[in-house]
Amino acid sequence: QLVESGGGLVQTGDSLWLSCTASGLTFDAYAMGWFHQAPGKEREFVAAISSNGLNSYYADSVKGRFTIARDNAENTVYLQMNSLKPEDTAVYYCAAARPLSYSDYTRARPYEYWGQGTQVTVSS
Repeated sequence: QLVESGGGLVQTGDSLWLSCTASGLTFDAYAMGWFHQAPGKEREFVAAISSNGLNSYYADSVKGRFTIARDNAENTVYLQMNSLKPEDTAVYYCAAARPLSYSDYTRARPYEYWGQGTQVTVSS
């Protein structure tokens, strides 16, 4: 089970810190990803991190603004979001996948477990 928290309503330029805590799986064996889905759009990749935390990946739209991190002792993955823009408005989901090849980190299909999502709304 994956449970996200930390979403909310903020203004352009503000920051938010999302958390996702896992239970019922061997957390440090899983790569973790964040995806978002805006109304009427498909779910899109945001960021991902390898199981050992050494490698991270970002969508071009969030590079330099978002940071993904994980604490394997706490079974938690984080997404620090800075300089938020209205186009970041979406439901944000965390997801877990068994070890992935480089090309699979950005694809939703390889992720086995998904959280329920947390809403992030950025007002202009």
